[in-house]
Amino acid sequence: MSTSDKKVTAAVIMIGDEILSGRTQDKNLGFIATWLGERGIRVMEARVVPDIEDEIVDAVNTLRAKFDYVFTSGGIGPTHDDITADSIAAAFGVPIGHHPEAMARLQAHYDASDIEFNDARKRMARIPDTATLIDNPVSKAPGFQIGNVFVMAGIPSVMQAMITGIEDRLTGGARMLACSVAGQIAEGVIAEPLGVLQDKYPQVSMGSYPYYKDGTFGANLVFRTTDADLLAKVQNEAIEMVRALGVEPVVGDGT
Repeated sequence: MSTSDKKVTAAVIMIGDEILSGRTQDKNLGFIATWLGERGIRVMEARVVPDIEDEIVDAVNTLRAKFDYVFTSGGIGPTHDDITADSIAAAFGVPIGHHPEAMARLQAHYDASDIEFNDARKRMARIPDTATLIDNPVSKAPGFQIGNVFVMAGIPSVMQAMITGIEDRLTGGARMLACSVAGQIAEGVIAEPLGVLQDKYPQVSMGSYPYYKDGTFGANLVFRTTDADLLAKVQNEAIEMVRALGVEPVVGDGT
């Protein structure tokens, strides 16, 4: 994986009616965002879309034009409702067909398992023209990359194995650093001084995340920037800000 000094951005699309219905709880976004963040790629937007081709096409075309990378999960299996590959082909305006290398990999996998490589399973070898395969070390059915879009499985363990294999295809930017300052103090109290601090350091992302503990409201203030020295300076000022309000701060790493 190479790196650059510029800000590198990404979007994530989770595809599937089962996520929108609540039947399946998404576990992919958090992993993808964390994994990319560690490599200097910032997830700036995420969408959940149904198994409807027009919706997938619209999301892919909007986000691939807006961000450096787009990562999708879900919808590349063998059943009729797995329409992601066809939708991606439509988004790029290219044909789709059985990819020779994908067919060979799946044929070898099912032969070794003494399982019939039937027409349904052959659907998983249908890849848009010009796309390159993404290895699947778990179940062998490949994902693919076309342009700046990476298409992967929805099963978390499979998706994680697939994304870790594409690191050499990505260029990351400056890694975002984070720290936190927390205290048993209501957001209504901390809001004004935090706003003043944000105005003083507009280049630092600042967020307040409330919590409720031992019958008292508290706030966890999280600061993010690529500049380590600036981050340390802001954290020190936030510590003094909280102390000035009569609360002893708890310092953390932003997680």
